[in-house]
Amino acid sequence: MMSMRRLFCAALLSCAVSAGWAQSPTLLMASTTSTEQSGLFGHLLPAFTKATGITVRVVAVGTGQAIDMAKRGDADVLFVHDRAAEEKYIAEGYAPRRYPVMYNDFVLVGPRSDPAHLKGSDIVAALTKLAAANAPFVSRGDKSGTDAAEKRFWTQAGLANRGSGYQECGCGMGAALNIASSSNAYVLADRGTWLSFKNRGDLAILVEGDKRLFNQYGVMLVSPQKFPHVHAAQAQKFIAWVTGPDGQATIASYRINGEQLFFPNAGTAS
Repeated sequence: MMSMRRLFCAALLSCAVSAGWAQSPTLLMASTTSTEQSGLFGHLLPAFTKATGITVRVVAVGTGQAIDMAKRGDADVLFVHDRAAEEKYIAEGYAPRRYPVMYNDFVLVGPRSDPAHLKGSDIVAALTKLAAANAPFVSRGDKSGTDAAEKRFWTQAGLANRGSGYQECGCGMGAALNIASSSNAYVLADRGTWLSFKNRGDLAILVEGDKRLFNQYGVMLVSPQKFPHVHAAQAQKFIAWVTGPDGQATIASYRINGEQLFFPNAGTAS
């Protein structure tokens, strides 16, 4: 009787392995709030799963936090938007290489009435006026790609003093936009999250079109040499797909109210 029970359990275990456990493991991706909150991943990842059978679980945080997560080996793939931080991450041996995937741009939004008179296409000039006017400005302050870009623009403006209206929220893009909307403040946002943001209140885009506002995204395999537990084969399949014709077409097809949020550019040197 015991022998038959053991045989039965062994048969069940064999079936479970062949039916479920032998399937591709879930891929863990460390990424940014902009890719998640813009709705892109809700559009992109089901297409990848349909094509490959691999499911993807996303941890969406600021780029700095996503990179730290990958540095601990707590992700299989990294999808972020801070070129300088990405190159440093690779130089330190945490990824074999970086693949450009897509781009959009940053925009400065603020009260439609624009009391600080920032409207235009020069982000540095706009921040200079903002500081001089002590206008309310919400900074993410979370070491995200957007935060890194904003800090870079302040440096280019040569402004250590950003005015009495400057405040850091230490929060994601959606939360920063909500604070700006409720307090009629200015804020730097990625265009993708802005286009998908519903609680705009009196906010509008005031500064756009400056080439310095270019926003490139890259994807990287977390080093299997440093972290042998990484699902490298599945991560490479994702990278190949998202930088290949099907993934690039899926990115290009994502629109809100007819407006394209991200522009694929895999294979470029960006």
